[in-house]
Amino acid sequence: MRQWRNKAESWVQRGLDRRLRLAVTGLSRSGKTAFITSLVNQLEHAGLDARLPHWLPAAEGRILGSQRVPGRHHHVPAFGYEAALSQLAQTPPVWPEPTRGISEITLAIRYCPKNRLKRRLQDTATLYLELVDYPGEWLLDLPLLSMSYAEWSAQQQELLQTPALARLAHPWLTAGAVIAPDSPADDAVLAPLAAGYTQWLHDIKRECGAYLVQPGRFVLPGEYLGAPMLQFVPWVWGAVPAGLGEQHHYGMMETRFEHYKKHLVAGFYREHFAGFDRQIVLVDCLSALNRGTDSFADLSRAVNAIVQSFDYGKTGWWRRLFAPRIDKLLFAATKADHLTPDQHSRLARLLSGLVRAGHRHARLAGIDIDTLALASIKATHSGEVIHRGETIPALQGRRLDNGESVTLYPGEVPENLPDADFWQQQGFDFTDFSPPVWQPEQPLPHLRLDQALAFLLGDKLA
Repeated sequence: MRQWRNKAESWVQRGLDRRLRLAVTGLSRSGKTAFITSLVNQLEHAGLDARLPHWLPAAEGRILGSQRVPGRHHHVPAFGYEAALSQLAQTPPVWPEPTRGISEITLAIRYCPKNRLKRRLQDTATLYLELVDYPGEWLLDLPLLSMSYAEWSAQQQELLQTPALARLAHPWLTAGAVIAPDSPADDAVLAPLAAGYTQWLHDIKRECGAYLVQPGRFVLPGEYLGAPMLQFVPWVWGAVPAGLGEQHHYGMMETRFEHYKKHLVAGFYREHFAGFDRQIVLVDCLSALNRGTDSFADLSRAVNAIVQSFDYGKTGWWRRLFAPRIDKLLFAATKADHLTPDQHSRLARLLSGLVRAGHRHARLAGIDIDTLALASIKATHSGEVIHRGETIPALQGRRLDNGESVTLYPGEVPENLPDADFWQQQGFDFTDFSPPVWQPEQPLPHLRLDQALAFLLGDKLA
């Protein structure tokens, strides 16, 4: 009886120690590395010198401590937390290097349960938090699963009607124009053509502020760099004879498109995406506003494509065993510290407008969804200055491009989706700032990371 009692107690203890798989994504330069680094840093400090007043378990002193532990997925690269902290601690500090593929880090969070039943069963409990970092560009590929090669090619051909995009596409368009669709397939021809198309995707991201780039793995290939299934382009050079097989250029690219969908897009969904419990999507609205109407419109299309990628649904215990589903989704507008505090609520409302369609879809399915403006690592100080006899809010920080200390008012954020008139009279300039000088023994400064924790983890530490 004593042995059975001990086994039962052990089983209960293990049953109350839970796991939560939290995915972190965002399009390039949205701040994923900074977010995960700061989140881990806050949790490691939460048991001693927590600065998380809006996260009740920390505010009530119920967090006993957190530590990094080995992850379960030994084939997934580890998130470079120590390297990121080292870069932030340099003199002068620099932003951590962005990640180029999927990575993970796992924390064991020890806490005192507040729930009366849980307290009767045990004094303390552990939540194993698995943080998964992956590029948002990979989510943009999920719509490809329902498209044929011909349909995707037609979509990309429509994209080329934009003059700026067509101008940058001239090299690969010219190279592909001399290839007959029914000519014998030759890797020596396809590889440089695909390289030109890939360069075009990078160019439109850099010069035009494009966000909705497909295939996403072309710009962030991870371990598949140079793989033949990443060597195809959309066919945009007119009609194609029927019945072309792999031995022809068109048929080879169609085969590689289908292979890409099966092994990379569907493979990512099956191995990783379908196993996420909760998700935060980071969105850099300010850079898109700086670049103008075309860039902001493309950001809107990309965000809505991401919203449509999620398989919503409450996680019942039976379904949880076999088909995990995301049941909480947070969209966070990053770089809130690049604005004066009076603009933070406007930034959050702007992001809410971008994901409004997703809000409706998610709530109909019974999922919790929210938007928030935050700064994972606060790089500025806010205050007031006198300008022409008038007191106005201002920011103080160091410019990222030259390290110069500046005090400025960056301007107002539109709280609604901007119309044509807005772009004619907008008066903002959102400056990129260097990271703050930081003492490693202290938690990193942030804005509203505790509110993100409250939404994403609040119910798991009750």
